[in-house]
Amino acid sequence: MNVERRGVKHHRGRLGEALREEIETLVEGELADPRIGLVRVTAVHLAEDGRSAQVLVDVEGDDREADRSIEGLLAAKEYIRHELAGRLRLRRAPELFFRLDRSQREQARVEELLARAKKRARSISSANQKKA
Repeated sequence: MNVERRGVKHHRGRLGEALREEIETLVEGELADPRIGLVRVTAVHLAEDGRSAQVLVDVEGDDREADRSIEGLLAAKEYIRHELAGRLRLRRAPELFFRLDRSQREQARVEELLARAKKRARSISSANQKKA
């Protein structure tokens, strides 16, 4: 079993964060593709060998807008890689794979449902107290 050294893991984490920041900067201000809507890069997970990275993005809007934004990002993938290599002084930028990240929306929906359930429980509790 090959145990990864802590320093290498820390470096990969720092590089992943640097990639996230640079990709977000590129997406927000430098890509002119009309398909790309309001996109926020939530995380970048770098593979152990550093040759590929999964880029998680959250897109404002419905599923159709999200699909269009992902299409635009895929079309700009090589430009983004080229820019990353230059800006971060990488010999070779990782292959990028864009994935839709809906976790924050799902979390907000769960919180909304829990708030409703608490409110309903309080109203039932107060109704029962009035009967007593």
